[in-house]
Amino acid sequence: MANHKSALKRIRQDKVKRLRNKYYHKSARTAIKELRAETDKTVAIEKLPSIFSKIDKLAKKNIIHKNKAANLKSKLTKRVNTLA
Repeated sequence: MANHKSALKRIRQDKVKRLRNKYYHKSARTAIKELRAETDKTVAIEKLPSIFSKIDKLAKKNIIHKNKAANLKSKLTKRVNTLA
């Protein structure tokens, strides 16, 4: 266990950050899952920018790696383009 006041504070801060990051990551994954399940191309195209924004924010905050963000965006774009 931590012995210093600053170490205890760091533990409290890390807990808050971990929960916040978990929330952002989970909400982005849910949005991605909904987009993959979409069958209407026009609706999918409308959702795409907001999901890209969520993915970019995750990468910017180092919640996910920037290459993973690029791969996700690429795959989602391909998926939307193949819809009829």
